[in-house]
Amino acid sequence: MPTALVTGASRGIGRAIALRLAADHDVVAVARSADALQALARGIEARGGRCRAIPLDVTDAAAVRERLAGVEVDVLVNNAGVGVMKPLLEMAPEEWARQLDVNVNALYHVTRAVLPGMVDRGRGYVITIGSLAGRNTFAGGTAYTGTKHFVIGFSESLMLEVRDRGVRVSVVMPGSVDTDFGRGRTGAEWKLTADEVADAVAYLVSTPPHALVSRVEMRPAIPKK
Repeated sequence: MPTALVTGASRGIGRAIALRLAADHDVVAVARSADALQALARGIEARGGRCRAIPLDVTDAAAVRERLAGVEVDVLVNNAGVGVMKPLLEMAPEEWARQLDVNVNALYHVTRAVLPGMVDRGRGYVITIGSLAGRNTFAGGTAYTGTKHFVIGFSESLMLEVRDRGVRVSVVMPGSVDTDFGRGRTGAEWKLTADEVADAVAYLVSTPPHALVSRVEMRPAIPKK
């Protein structure tokens, strides 16, 4: 059974991805909340799957190296992310730094920890959950949209570095998704669901090894209300 590691797996899109991939992968679930990870693991095991929960702050480089050392991964889903939507002049330094740490620096820490094994084995898949904010802009998005533009550049550059070594890289860019992340700013009935994003990830993983869909853009198919 191949192994899929999902960051930010305790809730929202990450949890949906972990549950979806558990149908045909052993899951390594990573997030800061040990209790939420254990609940996810119990849910996966109740369905007949296997899940290893690793409580971990993905912004802690030393902890990532230590906890992920020796973990063999066939699929990595970089899903962990945060967003603070406010004008630059209202944003505190710690809010700015937190978004860079989670949305940018953690991509390096986690990917760098598991990618060498993929390259050595000549196979693997790195999927990063980005956002349509990575190709759009909006007032209040100076930090968030900047990090999501980075995600695209990171993913597409990494794809060119490792595709000839048997490792595929893709970025999934959803629009508005009905999760706690964006709840409260607008209504939810028109938005994508976390399960729909998880289905897109599962589709990528299911594609033939010689084929690469390097970017998936997802939008709600009904009008915003």
